[in-house]
Amino acid sequence: RIMNPTQDMLEQRVAALEGGIASLALASGQAAITYAIQTIAEAGDNIVSAATLYGGTYNLFAHTLPQYGIEVRFADYRKPESFEVHIDAKTKAIYCETIGNPLGNVTDIGRLAEIAHRHGVPLIVDNTVPSPYLCRPIEHGADIVVHSLTKYMGGHGTTVAGAIV
Repeated sequence: RIMNPTQDMLEQRVAALEGGIASLALASGQAAITYAIQTIAEAGDNIVSAATLYGGTYNLFAHTLPQYGIEVRFADYRKPESFEVHIDAKTKAIYCETIGNPLGNVTDIGRLAEIAHRHGVPLIVDNTVPSPYLCRPIEHGADIVVHSLTKYMGGHGTTVAGAIV
């Protein structure tokens, strides 16, 4: 559906919570991540991602995106400089989770944003675990924020949805 008023209100509220200018509600968090990547990368391109990820995201990056010709290069979230060595002319984004699921690792979003912007690529951050109540990645330099609204934002599994900000 286009311009469903309930969906529109959800999108406005998620954008406001994150400090973004707009958001797009989707069927799931995995859909949000897929949209975010496939909107800016195509066959022959690559993204650089933290290696510690939610299992579904790791499988998307390690197995599904390569089937579409998008390479994902994994780096150590503890060493932001390890992301930089993977960036080349075909890199379209850097990706990380604010707080890793299930590891609980905390990523230096500000440092990754500096690296991404120095190379002219956006930083995409999955903010599912802390939600904007605890962290707003845009304030730390993120360009795109994705969510699985199924978790904390949506009531702990009572709703299946995702969002891109």
